Amino acid sequence: DMTVCVLGSPTAFLPVLLEGGTRCPGAMVLCLSPAWASRVPSETSPGAWSLLLSRGVSFQAGGHSTLETFAPPRRANYVTGTFATGGPESGWVGELARDLDCPTGGSVPLAHRLEDTLVTRWVLAARAALPVPPTLAFVLGAGGNLPAEPVAPGLRVVRLEDPQGQENLVQEEVGAFLGGTAMEPYSQVVVRLAGWRWRGTGARSTHGKAEGAAVAQAVGARLRGLREEDSVLLEALVPTARLPMPPPRSPAPRLPVALRICTLVCRSWGDRPQLCQVACGVGRAEAPVRHGAALPQGLDSSLQQWGVVAPGQRQALATRLRGAAEAAMAALLAAEAELSPQQRGGARAHTDLLGVDFLLACVDDALELVALSANSQRCLETCLLAEAMGCAVGEPHGDLPRLLAETLLHRAQCHLVEGKDILLIGAGGVSKSFVWEAARDYGLRIHLVESDPQHFAAGLVETFLPYDSREHRRDEEHAERVTELVRSRGLRPHACLSYWDDCVVLAALVCQRLGLRGSSPAAVRVAKQKSRTHQHLQRCRRGHPPPAAFAVPCRRLRSHGDVERAAGAVPFPAVAKLEFGAGGVGVRLVENPGQCHAHAARLWRDLRDDADHPGIGLGWGNAMLLMEYVPGTEHDVDLVVFEGRLLGAWVSDNGPTRLPAFLETAACLPSCLPTDRQAQLVRAALQCCLACGLRDGVFNVELKLAPSGPRLLEINPRMGGFYLRDWIREVYGPDLLLAAVLVALGLPPVLPARPLPRAHLAGVMCLGSEHGMTLAGGDSGGGGLAALRGLQERGLVRLNRLFEETAGAGEYEEPCLSVACQGATRAEACLRLLGLCQALGIDSPRYPVEHFLSHFK
Repeated sequence: DMTVCVLGSPTAFLPVLLEGGTRCPGAMVLCLSPAWASRVPSETSPGAWSLLLSRGVSFQAGGHSTLETFAPPRRANYVTGTFATGGPESGWVGELARDLDCPTGGSVPLAHRLEDTLVTRWVLAARAALPVPPTLAFVLGAGGNLPAEPVAPGLRVVRLEDPQGQENLVQEEVGAFLGGTAMEPYSQVVVRLAGWRWRGTGARSTHGKAEGAAVAQAVGARLRGLREEDSVLLEALVPTARLPMPPPRSPAPRLPVALRICTLVCRSWGDRPQLCQVACGVGRAEAPVRHGAALPQGLDSSLQQWGVVAPGQRQALATRLRGAAEAAMAALLAAEAELSPQQRGGARAHTDLLGVDFLLACVDDALELVALSANSQRCLETCLLAEAMGCAVGEPHGDLPRLLAETLLHRAQCHLVEGKDILLIGAGGVSKSFVWEAARDYGLRIHLVESDPQHFAAGLVETFLPYDSREHRRDEEHAERVTELVRSRGLRPHACLSYWDDCVVLAALVCQRLGLRGSSPAAVRVAKQKSRTHQHLQRCRRGHPPPAAFAVPCRRLRSHGDVERAAGAVPFPAVAKLEFGAGGVGVRLVENPGQCHAHAARLWRDLRDDADHPGIGLGWGNAMLLMEYVPGTEHDVDLVVFEGRLLGAWVSDNGPTRLPAFLETAACLPSCLPTDRQAQLVRAALQCCLACGLRDGVFNVELKLAPSGPRLLEINPRMGGFYLRDWIREVYGPDLLLAAVLVALGLPPVLPARPLPRAHLAGVMCLGSEHGMTLAGGDSGGGGLAALRGLQERGLVRLNRLFEETAGAGEYEEPCLSVACQGATRAEACLRLLGLCQALGIDSPRYPVEHFLSHFK
C-alpha cells in the first residue's frame, strides 16, 4: 500500500489531504497523536527507522474521511508535517519524523534553518543572486548554520566572541553600514533578532538612518543575552516602489502602504522547483507587513492597485517573480544538499515545500523584486487562505492543492519502487543507456536477459542472464527457457517488461508464465505486426467513431505475387515497409506496382535476418506490407494506460521527411497543434490501443493528422524510443520509464492532471552519411561532436546518442544522433537550433534544417 503520512495539525494540509484522497483513495493518512504511530528499526537502511501507523484519518474520493485502526500497522512511504516552531505538536512530530528510511518532506532542523532569516538571506544573495535588503548581521562565534566566510552582495556578517566589551566595534560597524553606499537610497533601518526562535515574534525596532547613536544602542541591547544560533540584524527598511497612481476617488489623503509578495514553491517532477501560488499582503509603510496580519490578495490586482496598468508589464513582473522564486528554492535545495544527514534530520529528509517572501522595490529607477526571507509553512497557510477566499466568491479551484498532492504522492511512489526486482528483457543499444542510470537512481534491482553475452550493460545490472532470443519466431520456446533460467537462479521478480522493440512479445510471454502484470501476449502480437494491427482495427466497428475509422488499408507482402494482389486493394501512391520494422528503416513511398516490386526485391535481398541489420525487427522475418499513403502531418502520442484508463498523454510533432524515404528529420515538443487537434490524436491513439487489447502499460503510437482527422500508422507496445523519454521528462517532468515500472508493479502512476510545459524543445536528427565528417573528431579531436558535448555541459543543447557509429548504409541508414535546443517559445527553440546547425555545418543544401523546422508553426 502507498501511505503518505501527515503528522500533526491538519490546518495547513487539509486541502492537500482532500485532493490526495481523490487522486489516490486511501493513500493519504493524517496522524493526530503520537500514540497513533511507532518507530521500529528499518529492515533496509541500517541506523534508520520505519514509521508504522496503527491509527489515522484516511481520505477517500469525494472528500470523505474515516478514522481507521490499521492491523497490521501501515508503513509510511512518505512523511511530512507541521515542523515549524511554536505549534503544540512540533515536538512529537519532529521526533517521529527523525531519521526515517522513507522520504521525509522536511524536518525540525531543516525548518529551523529555513526560519533563520540570516541563513536564508545569505543563500538567496550568494547562491541565487537575488537582491536582498542591505543587511549588517552580528553573530556569536561560528554563527550557527553560516559558512566560515559568508560573503554575499548586500550582506555583511560580523563575528563577535563576546558582546561584552565590543561596544566600540559595534559602533564602528553600525556607523560604516549607515554611511555606506548600499544605504544611500534608504532613510530608515530596522533592528531585530533573527533565528528560528524569533520568527513571528515582532521583536524589532525602527529608526531613522541619521539616528546613529540610537541604532547602535538598539543593536547593543539586543546583543546582550544573544545565543550562538541567533543573530542581530540591522537592515534597511526597503519601501515598496511608488508608481504613478490613478486619480483618487476621494479627496482624502492617501497613506503610504507596503506590499509583501508571498510565493509558495514545491519540489516538483525531477526535483525541479515549481511555483505553486502567489499571494500578496498590504500594510502600513512604516512597519514590515507580516504573515497573517492582513487578508491576502492576488498579484495581478495588487500590481494594478500599485499603478502597473499595462497587462504586458504585469505579466512580465509575474514571469520575473516565477523565475526568482524558483531560483530561490533551487539555491536553498543546493545548500541543503551539502548538509550531513544529522544536520538535515535524517538521510532521507529534504525540503519539498517552502515559501519565499519578496518586496516590490524601486532600484535605480527600475522595478526590482527584493528577496526578504524563506519560511517552512507561513506562505502555505497564506496561499491556502487565498485559495479558500476565492472559492467562497465563485472562483474556480486553483492548482495549489493538486500540485502539492502530486508532489507528495509522486515522492511516495518513488520510494515504493526502491529495491524492487525488475526482470528486463532485452538491453537495446546505446540509445537505451539511460535505463541503467535511471535504475540506479530509483533503486531498482535489474535482472537483464540479453542476447549479446558481451553487452556493455552486463556490469551495470544486479543479474546478467545471457540468452540468445534473436530468432523471435520462436518466442514461445524462448519464453519457456527464460522462465526456467529465472527460476533456476532463484529470482522472484516483482515485474517484467521490455523497452526494446524486438523483445516486447517475449516479455509479454514471460510475464504470463511468471504470473506478473502486463498486456496479454495476444494483444502485444496484434500491435507488433503492423498489417495485423490495421486489419484487426478494421473489424472494430463499435464506438463513435469506431477504431476502424483510424485504420489504413494495407496488405502483407511475402512474395512478388503478394505485391500484385496488394496493388489491386491499396491505392497508389502507397508506403512499402517491413512488417515488424523499427526506426523507419526500409520505409519508402512507391508510386506504382513497379516501384513496389523493385523496392521489395532490394529489401528481401539486403535484409534477411537480424545479422544484416540488428534491432529493426528482422528476428521476426523480413515480410513487408503495403499501406495507403496518408497525407498530413506526422505525430507521436505517448500514452500511460492503467486498467484501460488513460493516466497521461503527450503529443509531439515530426518534421517533413526526405521523400521517398520516411526517416525522421526533426521534431518538436510540445506540439504546435491546437488543443482540440491534440485531443483528437490522443483519443484515436487510446482507442486503437484498447481495441488491440493493450490495457496496461506505456505505449508509443504514431499517427498522421489528415484533414479529415487522425489516421494510425503503427502502435509500438513499449515506451517511446529515440529522444522521447528525455524530452517529455525535460518539458513536462514525468518519467515514462518510471511510469512503465509502476504499471508493471500494479500501481497507477501519479502524473500531472493538467500538464503544462516548462519550455519548448526543437530537435534535428543527424545521419552518418550526411554529418559524419562534421561530427568527426570524437571527444578529443575537436570536431563537431566535441563542440556539441561542450554545449551540452553548459545546458545549451540536448544530445541523445542513438548509435555509437553509423547504423546501416544507404537507404537502410538510421539516425545516429538527436540534437535539440530549448527555448521559452517554440520560435526561440527553432531559431537557436537553426543557428547551431548552420554554425556546425549540420544544415546544408542536401540536409535543409530550415525546411525541416518550417512546419513547426
